[in-house]
Amino acid sequence: MFNRALASLERTWRVIATAIAFMCFGLGGLVLGICFFPALNFFVRENDNRTRVARFAVHLNFKFFILLMRQLGILRFEIEGVEKLSRPSLLILANHPTLIDVVHLVSLIPNADCVVKAGLAKNIFTRGPVRATNYICNDSGVGLIEDCIASLKNGSSLVIFPEGTRTPVNGEMKLQRGAANIAVRGQCNITPVSISCAPLSLTKGLAWWKVPAKPMKFIIKVHNDIEISPFIEQASGESALAARYLTNYLHLYFLEKRRTHAVT
Repeated sequence: MFNRALASLERTWRVIATAIAFMCFGLGGLVLGICFFPALNFFVRENDNRTRVARFAVHLNFKFFILLMRQLGILRFEIEGVEKLSRPSLLILANHPTLIDVVHLVSLIPNADCVVKAGLAKNIFTRGPVRATNYICNDSGVGLIEDCIASLKNGSSLVIFPEGTRTPVNGEMKLQRGAANIAVRGQCNITPVSISCAPLSLTKGLAWWKVPAKPMKFIIKVHNDIEISPFIEQASGESALAARYLTNYLHLYFLEKRRTHAVT
């Protein structure tokens, strides 16, 4: 009886702690947008340097958020192969089980670029960071792939979730071809990252306050690069066909990594 009451109390605390963490996250974005980025625009005139400083500020903000969640007892995490993310111009593709996957990854990459929803550029809490960091909005239509390739060639590491949205609660994974098209047309090798979370929370179709019985444990693994040239050769240089082959491969790749995570 005592243990059950203690578990209920601990779970209630994690609901409160999650609310506190997300409030801090929103306020952090607001402060950056109102105070830091306007000052940055004044003191740093060169566009590329300003963008890099803005991204580093977001990187530190995200790192603080993840550490805050750990200190509050909301989550734990293990990271393997993080040294592979120190290289420039990486095309980083990851599966997408939870709401904070991009926060985890950007907290590990000082000069990360991302493809974000266009609505984030209008949200009062996120529009400052999105605009200052020059993140790529997904409403750029046919120019989206070209913008992503240009970002990589400019030295940024680009974080993309090929699913386009969080994996549904039922676990069915469906990849879009956009990420593969970027890799093929830009002739960029892929740095794959597998993310697992157990017990699962902050996922699609599950409200943030429905916290699991135990703190979430994230396992983030940065794997060896996937070479693009074999897929281009297999398709005889036809980009659309190579992207299809690559997407099918990535689908099976991430499914296998998810099974591996479940076993370990």
